[in-house]
Amino acid sequence: MNLFTDIHSLVIENLNAMVADGALPEGLDFANVAVEPPRDAAHGDMATNAAMVLAKPAKMKPRDIADTLAAKLGEDARITEASVAGPGFLNLRLADTVWQTVLAQVLAGGTDYGRSTMGQGKRVNVEYVSANPTGPLHVGHTRGAVFGDALSSLLDFAGYDVTREYYINDGGAQVDVLARSAYLRYLEAHGQSVEFPDGTYPADYLKPVGEALKDKFGDAFVDQPEEAWLEQFRLFATDEMMKMIREDLALLGIEMDVFYSEKSLYGTGRIEAALEELQEKGLIYRGVLEPPKGKKPDDWEPREQTLFKSTDHGDDVDRAVMKSDGAWTYFAPDIAYHYDKVSRGFDELIDVFGADHGGYVKRMKAAVSALSDGKVPLDIKLCQLVKLFKDGAEFKMSKRAGTFVTLRDVVDAVGADVTRFMLLTRKNDQGFDFDLDKALEQSKDNPVFYVQYANARICSTLRKAAEQDLDVTDAALAGADLALIADPAQLAVVKKLAEWPRQVEIAARTNEPHRVAFYLYDLASELHGLYHLGKTNHDLRFVKDGDQSATHANLALARAVSVVISAGLGILGVKPAEEMR
Repeated sequence: MNLFTDIHSLVIENLNAMVADGALPEGLDFANVAVEPPRDAAHGDMATNAAMVLAKPAKMKPRDIADTLAAKLGEDARITEASVAGPGFLNLRLADTVWQTVLAQVLAGGTDYGRSTMGQGKRVNVEYVSANPTGPLHVGHTRGAVFGDALSSLLDFAGYDVTREYYINDGGAQVDVLARSAYLRYLEAHGQSVEFPDGTYPADYLKPVGEALKDKFGDAFVDQPEEAWLEQFRLFATDEMMKMIREDLALLGIEMDVFYSEKSLYGTGRIEAALEELQEKGLIYRGVLEPPKGKKPDDWEPREQTLFKSTDHGDDVDRAVMKSDGAWTYFAPDIAYHYDKVSRGFDELIDVFGADHGGYVKRMKAAVSALSDGKVPLDIKLCQLVKLFKDGAEFKMSKRAGTFVTLRDVVDAVGADVTRFMLLTRKNDQGFDFDLDKALEQSKDNPVFYVQYANARICSTLRKAAEQDLDVTDAALAGADLALIADPAQLAVVKKLAEWPRQVEIAARTNEPHRVAFYLYDLASELHGLYHLGKTNHDLRFVKDGDQSATHANLALARAVSVVISAGLGILGVKPAEEMR
């Protein structure tokens, strides 16, 4: 049940009636008519912009449209007041019975309340993390991992068929560097003293790899030329790094459906097939690019290259796919990989990149647009940098990682649930200062604590009620007399519950899972506010002594809040707390 959708349908129904009555001209487009919470709750329960968006195409005054629409809406039993404000905004107040029905829907639906069919089963591929397999995941990867995983869960909740995918960047020069670094650890395992040249990976995490290589190959490759061991060491080290990455992801409860190897694109004809597709569309040609902005003529040499005409699909400049020496550019396998996604029949693609990939957005969108003839949209979400703070200072680097703070560092410091929730309390394209001390603070200023405490408070109340021999099972609470939920403070909580299905759809439509975290904080605030009112107003206490009917109704309200908090936390990948310690 989505109450906002129901009232929106009521508005559209009455607008059509106005057209039939001649109060509105025919042929109007109602696509931009919206029903949403008013900016000021004092104005009503919902508001519609219908009169404002239809006035110009109808060649009428907004107020005239609003007055007629208000009169029609007022005839519906669900609407107790329809009032026109300002030039033509229409504010609506709904009957208490409507909100009580919402409460019943929450209890009946359980954590499935708010699920949507908006996605209509469309197949969506969400690619996230996709870190180079050269070491453990760092805090920047952590944000992308949490964001991508929560987005995937959100889209699933909204009715999409979601595939979670990790693109293993194992086809570039960085894996050769990994192999050389692992070789140095291999020599070290044989008792040699080694030095790590600039550009290699000197951190401790490769020591176990060196030992494992020794166990596997003995001294067969000691002091042997690179061509003798590079390929085997590259494969072995990459596999070991991917095991480490999978373990890192498991710490956050993240499981991928697909791990796709970049290396599988080379020597298999897949890159050639993708470019052939573009060639047939007249989008591949030989040419010379203009010098990059900021380059001086004396440090840039024009070379004829094979180019993709990406400007035909919204890019700023055309892009090279093959260098003048015949080698593929980094862009070529990326095109082939996305061609594979399109070929697998996905209806939508989402890529979650780090902030340093901003320059790839337009070119990748152009490639997908060209490969799919504009039929498969690609949304690229950039996750900005995370800075960690502890004891008022920036968090120190991990000795094991060498040059960065790892995912494990963060999870070890605050736990997986706190890590996930905190990283989703800000929009992905905004920088984030992660204060590890604040994340563990038990206060209203700590959003994860505040939301978890609301759920734990409800669970504690239900346990205490059960100890008094009250039946607090969901079945019993669903049968409570919900007409007793009539106090404005109680209805404020129900109204916030009614917003949940709408928030799910908005968050899914915009690919913004942080909206779920924001909503949960607001819902928790309403619950805490009601709880504190009960300290002075006996009627608002969840357990009302001497009145079992009122108690069951109040507990039903509390339980409904817990249900929605649990559903929201489930989307974020966080386990709801039943008690706080």
